[in-house]
Amino acid sequence: MAIASDDIRICLEDHPAREPGAEPMATPIVQTSLFAYPSYAAFLAAAAAENRNNIYTRGQNPTVEVLETKLAALERGEACKAFGSGMAAVSAVIMGLLSVGDHILFVNHTYGATLQLANHLQRFGIEHTLLLDLGPDDVQRALRPNTKIVWLENPGTMMFRTLDLGAIVDVARGHGAVTCIDNSWASPLFQKPITHGVDVVIHSATKYVGGHSDVVAGALITSAERMEEIYRAFLLNGGILHPFDAWLLLRGMRTMPVRMQQHEAAALRVAEYLLDRPEVSVVHHPAFGEKSRSLTGYSGLFSFELAKGGFDQVRRFIDGLKRFRIGVSWGGVESLVISPNRGNNLGFLDAQRIPHGLIRLSIGLEGPDVLIDDLAASFDALAS
Repeated sequence: MAIASDDIRICLEDHPAREPGAEPMATPIVQTSLFAYPSYAAFLAAAAAENRNNIYTRGQNPTVEVLETKLAALERGEACKAFGSGMAAVSAVIMGLLSVGDHILFVNHTYGATLQLANHLQRFGIEHTLLLDLGPDDVQRALRPNTKIVWLENPGTMMFRTLDLGAIVDVARGHGAVTCIDNSWASPLFQKPITHGVDVVIHSATKYVGGHSDVVAGALITSAERMEEIYRAFLLNGGILHPFDAWLLLRGMRTMPVRMQQHEAAALRVAEYLLDRPEVSVVHHPAFGEKSRSLTGYSGLFSFELAKGGFDQVRRFIDGLKRFRIGVSWGGVESLVISPNRGNNLGFLDAQRIPHGLIRLSIGLEGPDVLIDDLAASFDALAS
């Protein structure tokens, strides 16, 4: 689908404010740990608002700030903080907004490490529930008096089921809960949750924002007021994004509109091919079935189920692929394959309502015909 011209402009403008004369076309890397001031009074004035001034790169850095400004603009948010990983962003939100006795409601299949963090936080008196029934009424019934965060993924991890964001936001707001969404799958180009009322947006910028499998990073976007609330937790958890990594992300953002359109087109071609394979029972792609009103396009990540879906079949199919590399993460130029079925975790899969024959594909930029040929060869080998 078409990407808004304003978003393309934001992605391409990779330099700071223009000065007279020659200017660099890429943002300079300010590789420093601290910033010196001409007087003690100037230092004290800057330190009084550390979240807005360059004091120490753990808090602010000019290169990182350019990235944060661009991501906030893409998401239509007021403020952004970048992190050394997506999980650092997740932990900053939870540490910044929750206290002992609070409850998080996770709606939809949720990134595994996020749930692992929630399990760990039970020892500190923070509770959580995972809700896999996705209607607004289901959310309403699952809310507890102490629910402070409603955590969303749209579409959800592995199964790629979609939500009615606006309706769920209304339910959460009526309860007084903050809504947070992991928007890594769609990228800021194909979904803008803040425009649908979501309070906090999280990204694993490792994925489509970076786009080249060469940097690990995260980001959160929210209102300026809520960022003030979260900032202290961000400063204390220390999960900062380094200036060079910010520069890599800025470089990746320049091509993000073109990459996302190619990921979308290629993934749809591959998904449509899989629909016609007799070995496949279901293709889980948000373009098929009921459409999500908040998605304006589709990324390159989806899954499908083998009709005969034991672990051995899953293993043999994955091992039969040559173009698809076996690995975690996604969003880079290379195509990847993985399955949640590890052979020894069937009870967990059943509890999560994940089919045993599920295989996830991340479609890269090699071209759909090459990838379809690779899938066909593995299907043929599976039948022999």
